[in-house]
Amino acid sequence: MKKISLLTLLGVLFSLCAFCQQAANIKSNYFEIRKYYANPGKLPDLIKRFQDHTVALFEKSGMENVAYFVPVENHDNSLTYILGYPDEEARDRMWNQFMNDPEWKKAYQESIVDGALVSKIDQTFMTLAPGLNEMPMPSKSGVFQLRVYTCFDGKIDNLLARFKDHTQELFERQGLKNYPYWITSEKEGKQPKLVYLLGHQDKAKFEAAFQNFLKDPDWVAARDASEENGKIVEKVDVSFFTTLPFSPMK
Repeated sequence: MKKISLLTLLGVLFSLCAFCQQAANIKSNYFEIRKYYANPGKLPDLIKRFQDHTVALFEKSGMENVAYFVPVENHDNSLTYILGYPDEEARDRMWNQFMNDPEWKKAYQESIVDGALVSKIDQTFMTLAPGLNEMPMPSKSGVFQLRVYTCFDGKIDNLLARFKDHTQELFERQGLKNYPYWITSEKEGKQPKLVYLLGHQDKAKFEAAFQNFLKDPDWVAARDASEENGKIVEKVDVSFFTTLPFSPMK
């Protein structure tokens, strides 16, 4: 048998540990996507505030840092991130604790001496999509696509079933990595949307893989069978992102 050197063995063990950390399951039940539109010239300062202060103070308040992104083509000068909470009630309690933390107040005031960093914030609240998060987190991706599906009335369950029975597996066939799947928390009985992340090595490989997925005969058959009683998806919004260095999701 070929002997393995100690350095080689340590290298393998280190790689496995890094993978295990990356593949750790998300612990939260309630989630929030927050998109910050930075004022002109302020995005680097905003990113630095997150890196130096905000991320750690979120964790101190009990929040789960899930992912931190910037768009591949950042036309709106934005930063998008995802936080997790035990439940909706905990979300409000944790944010109150964070906002009243003296460390945050100090960091915030010091960061805006030369002007406010953020002009506007968009929020989306979500829970995990049932049946679509049974796999561990994939290994590192170079690029992510955030996909938001708006369904025709009464069709969200049809969409979730199609993903569970076919789509996720067919994505993986093409080398696309399935990251978390969520459904939005809507008010007044409004139908939720499906929100999820796909990953790949880079944007060009992602787009080639997705085109191969769309041409896969198994996907075409599954799509057509699922739409015998009418179309399911009304609209899909997509955005390409890369993660920031301090993002837990890579």
